[in-house]
Amino acid sequence: MNKNELISSVADHSGLSKADAGKAVEAVFDTVTSELSKGGEVRLVGFGTFSTAQRKASTGRNPRTGEPMTIKASTQPKFKAGKGLKDAVNK
Repeated sequence: MNKNELISSVADHSGLSKADAGKAVEAVFDTVTSELSKGGEVRLVGFGTFSTAQRKASTGRNPRTGEPMTIKASTQPKFKAGKGLKDAVNK
């Protein structure tokens, strides 16, 4: 499912117009992104938790040349599925 299909599905399930459903989906994405960029987390009980994790700087190799290179430290988004989502997927 891509973003447009998600918007269509939300519109069908909620009775909203596609334009309003699109705004709602965008608002959810923007809110999650904003909270994660501040270092917070978004916990949706039964669905899952969006959070961030710190990755340390490391040394890797350039796959083309084999030369060692430094990979910068970074913050990575994470998602941990909740029990309700796990149970629904494993029916």
